[in-house]
Amino acid sequence: MALLKFNNIGITGMSACVPKNRIDNYDYTTYFDKEDVKNIVDKIGIEQRRFASDEVCASDLCFAAAEKLISDMDIDKSEIDLLIFVSQTPDFRMPATSVLLQDRLGLSKQTAAFDLTLGCSAFIYALSTVFAFMQGKNFRKALLLDGETRSRIYSPKDRKTAFLFGDGGVAAIIENNDKFKESYFSLNSDGSKEEYIKIKSGGYRNPSSIESLTEKVVDEHGNIRTDEHGYMSGADVFNFVLAEIPSDIKNILAFSGVDKESLDFIVFHQANSYMNNYLVKKLKIDSQKAPTSLQKFGNTSSVSIPLTIVSELQNQLQDRKKVLLSGFGVGMSWASAILDFEDCHISDLIEI
Repeated sequence: MALLKFNNIGITGMSACVPKNRIDNYDYTTYFDKEDVKNIVDKIGIEQRRFASDEVCASDLCFAAAEKLISDMDIDKSEIDLLIFVSQTPDFRMPATSVLLQDRLGLSKQTAAFDLTLGCSAFIYALSTVFAFMQGKNFRKALLLDGETRSRIYSPKDRKTAFLFGDGGVAAIIENNDKFKESYFSLNSDGSKEEYIKIKSGGYRNPSSIESLTEKVVDEHGNIRTDEHGYMSGADVFNFVLAEIPSDIKNILAFSGVDKESLDFIVFHQANSYMNNYLVKKLKIDSQKAPTSLQKFGNTSSVSIPLTIVSELQNQLQDRKKVLLSGFGVGMSWASAILDFEDCHISDLIEI
């Protein structure tokens, strides 16, 4: 088990950007019966989502969030020494989107920039990477960008995924400061469960072809997708979450010596309300400490944890707060973190 501890490093600012285009899930009935749609939406708890327009990429959402945050915090761009971009929907296969954002944001050519691709646990993994770089004390500020346009990779004709995913982008500034106390991370993976959530074709193992781009009925329920659409085995994912996430949270609490009752907030990956409500009950967490943005934005993959912080916890992280983050999903991969927040600036949510 990868358990990490850092001192005197923390998030000093966060922002988020979502597309203006709102999708009402109850009206998402082009391919399904209205009563079936209502039953699905009632169960998953996702009433609205945001879909990016055709010309908007994940990087555009992150760029807007970053510009807002840098302006609001009056940050000298020359002090940003590290930029990490997290996404599984980048601009191109190459070059890395992080390098494009370094130039677009007007950052110094001495800025270290690279991409991370992982999925729903990626924000926590990326945070641990930033913290590891920052502990050397050579970097002044780091900019972590996380964006996804998941609406584009799932079939609107597959009821297993059609109502779940939305788009968004976030930015976070991380700095060294003695005011921050200890932070803890737990990082985990199990590639034997790769089939639980997957896009079968379109990569280099199974390249794009006419066949991979052809829609087909994939099960007895009449769901339709191509081999280049994402698919998910909901029951397997649910069982995985039940088996791994409560124990991982207990492990990081034991590693950190933090008492669960002393946590101010617990922010879960926003998968669906049924799953997250189960975790709250299983872990005997006060539901008031577990904010949710699922009903407004849907499952935005790795963006969901920071998006929830920005949309639901603005003005609540100025005084010292201890926050547990838990991300889990495609890979399968899961991660937890306990972070020390103090005087964290959270910008108003923006739309493009």
